[in-house]
Amino acid sequence: MTATILFVAFAAMLLAAVPVGVSLGLAGALAIWLAGQSIMAMPTNVYAGIAKYPLIAIPMFVLVGAVFDRTGVALRLVRFATALVGAGRGALATVSVLVAMVIGGISGSGPATSAAVGQVVTDSMVKDGYPRAFIASTVGAAAATDILIPPSIAFIIYAVMVPGVSVPAIFAAGMIPGILAGLAIIVPILVISWLKDFGGKSRAEGDALTVWGTFKEAIWGLMAPIIILGGMRIGAFTPTEAAVIAVAYGLFIGFFIYRTLTLRDVYEMLVEAGELSAVILIVVALASVFAWSISTLGIVQPIADAIVGLGLGGAGTLALLVVLLIIVGMFLDGISIYLILLPILIPIANSFSWDLVWFGVILTMMIAIGQFTPPVAVNLMVSCKIARVPMEATIPWVIWMVLAMTIAMAMVAAVPDLALWLPRVLGL
Repeated sequence: MTATILFVAFAAMLLAAVPVGVSLGLAGALAIWLAGQSIMAMPTNVYAGIAKYPLIAIPMFVLVGAVFDRTGVALRLVRFATALVGAGRGALATVSVLVAMVIGGISGSGPATSAAVGQVVTDSMVKDGYPRAFIASTVGAAAATDILIPPSIAFIIYAVMVPGVSVPAIFAAGMIPGILAGLAIIVPILVISWLKDFGGKSRAEGDALTVWGTFKEAIWGLMAPIIILGGMRIGAFTPTEAAVIAVAYGLFIGFFIYRTLTLRDVYEMLVEAGELSAVILIVVALASVFAWSISTLGIVQPIADAIVGLGLGGAGTLALLVVLLIIVGMFLDGISIYLILLPILIPIANSFSWDLVWFGVILTMMIAIGQFTPPVAVNLMVSCKIARVPMEATIPWVIWMVLAMTIAMAMVAAVPDLALWLPRVLGL
């Protein structure tokens, strides 16, 4: 009965537009009170929820995204990729996906990447003959790869919540699936562009760009993922320290290489990153109350046992979770989904002896698909705002990109080594 009240209260508050973090905290507090437990458990759990060393990386990676956005890295990456790919049908749309994947190796936030890439490519794609709805679909889908390609804020949360999973291991595990997801999205983009004759209308600008000239401009941005991931691999710094290194590197580029940053910009970026990080960490802190309540009150195991007891087997249960999580991902961001559902999902994974690193990548791919699946897709919401189109206009295009990434996820589910080979080779 208490479990029913807990989830009903949470759902009711979400429908009433109560912020996710507040909904989690209040629903958890209500369950604790109804069960006759001490309400004083709340302050302890709120503190314990964020008093974890890896979480320090979140504000830094949020700041990294803001720094690289303002330095003009995204614009230079677009110019280089355009020179590399060339002009023609589907070329600039493909560039958008490739640039989003590189930005994903810097910031790890889907909505932030959707904003950065969307602001740079939208006007150019309109001039090149792409419909605005198709542009929004492309950018929103491309940005979804960013929670797969390390560094990823969602992966950090997962590693913090799941014992035995290290941040470097799941970072490495997400690399190949993230690239696979990006390539999968490119396929329908190219097919649609060729069939509908999208792109290739403004060839003059593309022809004027030289690969070497644009490469020299973009090299500093291209080096960022190599420095971040390479430094972690050789043991020069931890993932948390890598975020600080990335911020310092971005500021160096902005002040001394591109000379696009001012002290005023730094102040505004710190405020922006502080506000966004506070929202994320408040959700993490209050979600710990929710997680503690469902764990302490014995709610987790019966739900997990009920799902395992359906008799669907490992493949059937995974397929059920795919459907459920993609639907949930339409309405909630990845961090919230992890905080709410991981206490239930991990016992299910343990029941089938699934590798928890691989399982984390599969879960993240499900969430990534939800991030650009209407009606409440966070990435698509940002790209639609920039492209100035209603979200419903993207459905004829985005459905093919959702299908493509779902196929990529099915490949990773069927062949776990697509996720586990790199961590194994790196000894993580």
